[in-house]
Amino acid sequence: MKSLINFLIKYSYIFLFVALEVVSFALISSNESYQRSVILSSSNALAANMYSLSNNVVEFFNLRTANNNLSEENTELKNEIIELQNLLASRQPAPTDSLTYNIPPEMQYRFIQAKVIGNTTNKVLNYITLNKGAINGVRPDMGVVSDRGVVGIVKTVSEHFATVIPLLNPRIQLSCKYQNNNYVGSLQWHGEDYRFSNLMDIARHVEININDTIVTSGLAIPFPEGIPVGTVEDFFINESDPYYTIKIRLMVDFRTLTHVSIIDFKYADEEKSLQNQILEEGKNNENI
Repeated sequence: MKSLINFLIKYSYIFLFVALEVVSFALISSNESYQRSVILSSSNALAANMYSLSNNVVEFFNLRTANNNLSEENTELKNEIIELQNLLASRQPAPTDSLTYNIPPEMQYRFIQAKVIGNTTNKVLNYITLNKGAINGVRPDMGVVSDRGVVGIVKTVSEHFATVIPLLNPRIQLSCKYQNNNYVGSLQWHGEDYRFSNLMDIARHVEININDTIVTSGLAIPFPEGIPVGTVEDFFINESDPYYTIKIRLMVDFRTLTHVSIIDFKYADEEKSLQNQILEEGKNNENI
């Protein structure tokens, strides 16, 4: 008790000052309409700022959930679009039989939504880890895309996770083509800048322009035709070279990548088995 009394005596002038301030504000606000309106306006502004701050904090913590929901909705919309396209294709007669309706096998695929939970961009051999695995229908060699364009190809799959070889890995070569003239080349990263890759095998007679759009060729199993890959940033060719050296600015920003879609082709295993059979036959012929 003695300590409390000593504390009050020691800081009595502070308590007195605060009490007088409260009394003065109360007298001013009760007797002067202008001062009262100023005080009320200031308090309302302070309360509004506090509410705004609290709402921003809540929105920040809800942002992750909102992004996940948007990604799932986008994937559902993509699948619905594919179903509608296939329905329209099925209404068209096959060219060999006016009574037969057929959906092209390369158009029979769907998307599996996934979230990026691991990603590197500063290594020579970069990898991405996704939160979807075998129980979600993910298999090795599936193509992976984002809303911007091509991301990479699924490498390994566990029950709940999958690893992806992205375009930022020299172990992947992607079959691409020019959108405006259909000339096909191979895209391969040379381990330099994460924003750029290199397009090879474009012959010197092909007309090339800065900002030309590069898309998937449809000649590789993981990707349908026409998915954006990048744009021409720069190119050159020496007099003795048969092919251009072409620098491609990638559509996907791999350092901000958060959500992707995995392409599930219905007939991927059948096509891969057929290609492997041809390769085996070729090896056998070489050994004869």
